[in-house]
Amino acid sequence: MKICALGIPGLVVGRHNVKDPRLDLVDQLVEAKKKTYVQVDVVGEEGLASADVFAVAPERRADLLLHDLEFVENRLGRGPGEPERSALTKLKSALEEDRTAAEAELTGPEREALAVHSGLVTLKPMVVASAEELERPELLVLRAYAAAGYISFLTVGGKENRAWTIRRGATAWEAAGAIHSDIQRGFIRAEVISFEDLVAHGGETGAKRAGRLRLETRDYVVQDYDVMHFRFNR
Repeated sequence: MKICALGIPGLVVGRHNVKDPRLDLVDQLVEAKKKTYVQVDVVGEEGLASADVFAVAPERRADLLLHDLEFVENRLGRGPGEPERSALTKLKSALEEDRTAAEAELTGPEREALAVHSGLVTLKPMVVASAEELERPELLVLRAYAAAGYISFLTVGGKENRAWTIRRGATAWEAAGAIHSDIQRGFIRAEVISFEDLVAHGGETGAKRAGRLRLETRDYVVQDYDVMHFRFNR
């Protein structure tokens, strides 16, 4: 995923680890040779159109709202038909009330009418940096990752304790594909331990002994930081 950083001095363009402290805790509980965080790409202003989420300094938020307000007013001035006109009118009201385009209450057809307009930047999620996050941008990256609609699941033990990226609402079958297409293709079952159970029972072995390991089917909706192992036909 991509984060567009605007006005965040410590958040430089490039690849960044999503330093979730939960993985640090798991790494203390489960022995492995290395620890691997999820990674995201940070882009600058030139990457506005391709970003999944915006991470902005407080003073830059107003710039983005003004950008979209000018875009909306220009589109309205061209006499668009319905339902685009209705959508643009709602956006204009929201932006003038200091709300983002994403916060406007649009119907399905109105959203579809706007989908062709890549010029609207605040239809995407936006996180405004706090004072602490300006000093510790890794915290901002973590919050932006969640705001963009992503969660992580874990594979643990042996060579690596690792976090993997999936969309919120993804199934066990989709999570298997995040690791390898062969695992997804041969999917049988997912062995799942919740993060909370892993911590409560002092690691994977303790959680298994306590009967906290579950077998889930391909349609199981993965929860944030589930610990997973996939059974599959090779």
